Amino acid sequence: MKMGKVKTEVPSSAMTIEWSELNPVEKAHIEGYRPMNPCPLFEKTSKTLFLFFICVEGTVTEQWQIDHYTNKTRLCYIKSTDLGQSWSDVTDLTDELHEIKSWATFAVGPGHGIQTESGRLIVPVYAYMSCCSSCCLWCAACVKVIPYALTLYSDDSGDRWQFGPTLDNESLECEMAEFINDKKTSIIYCNARTRGGYRQEAVSSDASLIFKPSSAMQLVETGGGCQGSVVSFPAQNEGAESQNPNKWLLYSHPSNQFNRIDLGIYLNKVQSDSRAWRKPWIINSGPSGYSDLAYIDDGCFVCLMERGKDKETEEIASAVFSYNEFKQGIRE
Repeated sequence: MKMGKVKTEVPSSAMTIEWSELNPVEKAHIEGYRPMNPCPLFEKTSKTLFLFFICVEGTVTEQWQIDHYTNKTRLCYIKSTDLGQSWSDVTDLTDELHEIKSWATFAVGPGHGIQTESGRLIVPVYAYMSCCSSCCLWCAACVKVIPYALTLYSDDSGDRWQFGPTLDNESLECEMAEFINDKKTSIIYCNARTRGGYRQEAVSSDASLIFKPSSAMQLVETGGGCQGSVVSFPAQNEGAESQNPNKWLLYSHPSNQFNRIDLGIYLNKVQSDSRAWRKPWIINSGPSGYSDLAYIDDGCFVCLMERGKDKETEEIASAVFSYNEFKQGIRE
C-alpha cells in the first residue's frame, strides 16, 4: 500500500494537516516474527503513545493456527514519549497473560485504542477460541473455533495489563468508544466485524467490561466482513443555547452489503439505541476497505482509509471533514 505526503485543509477551521514521509518503525519487530495489526493508544497524563501490535511466527497464517489450534502469535507494544519521533524497545506481554495459552490465535485492532475519562486504557482485541471448555484442545478435530471480541485494559497508565470478558456473540475486529449516559455513567460501546449479515454492537457499564449485546441489527456488514471504525465526540450545539454535555458516535465502514465499496460515515445521536444510526454520508465512492476515525477538535474529524480505482488496497488516503460538511453530505 502507498502512503506519501498528504496535505489537507479543513474548511471550517482553516487547519492544515501535514503528513511526513513514510518512516519504518524498526523497533516494532521480533526476530523470526512478522509484525501485524498496528493499534495506537495515547495516555494523556504522561503523554505516552503506545503502539500495540501482534508478531506472528515466520510465515504461519491465521487459518493454519485456527485449523491446528496452535497459537503462533505474540502480543507486543512499543511506546514513545515524543509523539513517535523515537520508540522504546519491544515489550512482549504474551507470557504474562495466561488466557493467550488457551487461544488458537488472536489479534489487536487494527485501528485505535481509547483512554476513558477515568484514565483507563483500552485496546480492542479479538481471539479465536474453543466454544466448549471441555474440548480436548490438543485434538484439533474436536474443537469448534469461534472468534470473540474483547478488551485488553490497564488502570495504572499502562504498567500492568489484563483482558476483559469476551462478547457473548461471535465477533471479530472491533473498535470501542466511550460516552456518558443520562445518569452520568460511563458506557463503553463496542462495534465489531462479523462474518456476514449485520455488525455486532454491544455496551458495557461495568468496571469489569462485561458487554451486553444489542439485537437491533441496524448496521449492515459487508460480504464476509470488513473492519470498521468508531469514535465518540462532543454533541454539537446545533442552535441550542447551552452546550449539550453528552457525546455522539461516528462510525465508518463500506456501505455496500456485498462488496467493499462506497465508504460511509454514520452518525448516532442516541448512543444507547443501536436503532438510531442515520443513513451514511459516502466519503469515498468506489473500492473502499479498512478505515480509522479520529476526532480532532471543534467539530472536525480525520479518516484514514484504504481505497483505489480497481481494488480497495491500492493506497491509504486521508480525509479531513467537519461536522457541518457531514450534515450537508446527508442533506439534513
